Amino acid sequence: MMEFRVAGPLEQFEIVKLVDLSFGSIDISLTNSALWMLIGTGAIILFFAMATRRASLIPGRLQSSAEVLYEFIADLVRDTIGNDGRKFFPYVFTLFLWILVANLFGLLPTVPGAPHGLHTFTTTSHLVVTLALAMLTITIVVVYGFAKNGLKFFKLFVPSGVPAWLLPLIAVIEVVSFLSRPISLSVRLFANMFAGHIILKLFAGFIISLFGAGGAFAVLGIFPFLGAIAVTMLEFLVAGLQAYVFAVLTCIYLSDAAHAADH
Repeated sequence: MMEFRVAGPLEQFEIVKLVDLSFGSIDISLTNSALWMLIGTGAIILFFAMATRRASLIPGRLQSSAEVLYEFIADLVRDTIGNDGRKFFPYVFTLFLWILVANLFGLLPTVPGAPHGLHTFTTTSHLVVTLALAMLTITIVVVYGFAKNGLKFFKLFVPSGVPAWLLPLIAVIEVVSFLSRPISLSVRLFANMFAGHIILKLFAGFIISLFGAGGAFAVLGIFPFLGAIAVTMLEFLVAGLQAYVFAVLTCIYLSDAAHAADH
């Protein structure tokens, strides 16, 4: 009799070494997480290479899609940051696309029989990845803020119009708020992707268990099946929305750095 093994809901987040590489105490092994990062990056490069290969005044489908994405982020950067936003467009555009593709690729079905390490993997469902992206953003904000405004960058923590007796408290709140930005930025993306995939895995487990039980239980399996379809559709929406939210908040933080002296 054929036995079906139902993996636990957390197993999909396990990082597996595919190629073991190390130099002394430094481990640079290729993992399934790193592999899907490379696949996502390669897919983005391939898409834009194909979209711009035969650029014309009357664009085709690929060129139109690339131009829509370009204008969408360009408008976001321009409207949020202003004239200073031009220099940040490449970063925000790359950040948005990378997160979007990573989120979407994590929703691809796994090829039956594929080794565990080669299963589809959502890199943004790991806090270390989203925190690295958030810390990169905040580092750019701080470096650019001081480079443009000098010590006036600290005016970001002292809003104008606040009574003098209230300034110490407001300054502390603003500093704590600023320091919590990378945490909230990273946890928001991580939590949404992590929770969504947990729910999908639970629905899949219910489906297999009910259909495997047979009889009346098999009929009940249609309900988690419909639930899985609904959650999957919602996850596609969340994948795009979270990439957009990350890009919007990045633009807002960069705008604060660009106009800190005006506060």
